[in-house]
Amino acid sequence: MQRQENSPGSFSVRSKVWIEDANGQVVFGSGRYRILDAVQRLGSLMAAARELNMSYKALWARITATERRLGIPLLIKESTGSRLTPEAEDLMKRFRRVNTLVISECDEVFATVIKDALEGDRQNDAD
Repeated sequence: MQRQENSPGSFSVRSKVWIEDANGQVVFGSGRYRILDAVQRLGSLMAAARELNMSYKALWARITATERRLGIPLLIKESTGSRLTPEAEDLMKRFRRVNTLVISECDEVFATVIKDALEGDRQNDAD
């Protein structure tokens, strides 16, 4: 099998952040964030489920599991739909900050520790 060649500078690092409880159960991550974001924008669990191509039951199970593991409510159910609690909004804000910091640090570490070695090895392969 022939190795596919990438252009110089085409390497990047990827990371994924999530929060687990002491039992290794996911409490919050990008998937839960997307769920809350969709509920916040659309004002409805059903609309959020449709937009995310999830079943209502799966979406609701993730929300309730997170509420149970955190010990706080994330949604306020109203006759016209649902909205986020202030705690859910704060959690989203803090998660965005942590995620942004982790991505930034990963990019910096990658650039200073390994990127030049990968690109240098490619240059040596071409010689």
